Amino acid sequence: MYNNKMIAVVVPAFNEEKQIGHVLKNMPDFVDRIVVINDCSTDKTREVVLEFINDDRKKRGKKIDPKQKKITQNIYNAADIILQKAQEGELKFFPASKIINEHPETDRIILIDQLQNYGNGKAIARGYKWAQDHDIDCTVVMDGDGQMDPSEMESIIQPIIEEGVDYVKGNRLIHRSAWLVIPQIRYFGNSILSILTKIASGYWHISDAQCGYTAISIRALRAIRIYKIFKSYGWPNDMLIKLNIAFCTIKEVEIKPVYQVGEKSKMKIYKVIPTVSWLLFKSFFRRLWIKYFFRDFHPLFLLYNFSFLLGLICMPYAYKVFQSFVHNYKLSLETLFAFSFLSITSFQSLLFAMWMDILDNERLHK
Repeated sequence: MYNNKMIAVVVPAFNEEKQIGHVLKNMPDFVDRIVVINDCSTDKTREVVLEFINDDRKKRGKKIDPKQKKITQNIYNAADIILQKAQEGELKFFPASKIINEHPETDRIILIDQLQNYGNGKAIARGYKWAQDHDIDCTVVMDGDGQMDPSEMESIIQPIIEEGVDYVKGNRLIHRSAWLVIPQIRYFGNSILSILTKIASGYWHISDAQCGYTAISIRALRAIRIYKIFKSYGWPNDMLIKLNIAFCTIKEVEIKPVYQVGEKSKMKIYKVIPTVSWLLFKSFFRRLWIKYFFRDFHPLFLLYNFSFLLGLICMPYAYKVFQSFVHNYKLSLETLFAFSFLSITSFQSLLFAMWMDILDNERLHK
């Protein structure tokens, strides 16, 4: 426990037999539960985790399992009871999995096997579900490849435990060694996706969107549909959008970038950037409609859409202007006026909408 709060760590693992032992061995003592999600590994990841489970059981003995708090029904809390029943039935929306432990009620390390390889995001979502069902106050994500320093976990969970923040992300890019340690192609790709994530998510102060070293409160876990988290490496971006729609507060803390510790990256930058970019494009419009139209109408919804509408109307005129430069012919005054008016008005509307977006989401940044 940490300040009388239950702490769990979700460890997604796919073919991490060489690294997973190091991660488990160096887990801080204040961590109550370690939930390893074996994403259908083809190596000995499963066997290594089982050895740690047996050794830890002998060392620690039995622990009391936190149970989900049942709500006592009264005339005022029908909505709470409906939500609790919905949460209990959500497991059917997750990919098929199986808890391997013989004594899951008392083991500190829990091993859950995914019956198929579903991807990093789905593995983390399954771990989140376990933490949600067991009323864990704060749940950390730490990859099984050893690229996240366990000694920095305390700084990541503190804002949730002591300040009431809903979601905390590690930020490697503000560490003074970032440019020297992070491979340049990854630094460049991360920077692009971080800019796009700012716009799509509404968390404009986030600068390391791809960092998976995170902590989330139980309140935030209950505020989103975790079974809909993006299945692959775009899950950190998707989480931010879902949390913003749910009006969850967020904070970034500085962590060191860790590379060349024996990990073998499974992420292909040239595949990830297009995939995540498309995810962010779709999610941006979903955030606008859900958060700023259906849940809480805001003028920025009109300004954003007005800007896009004028931009579309402007495109034929922009094509004519481009053609005039290529083929060196004069444009009519009407075409020039229409292009200038539409492009300038569209750009101004976009800037005003982004400015309002920044101001409105300032309250969510801690």
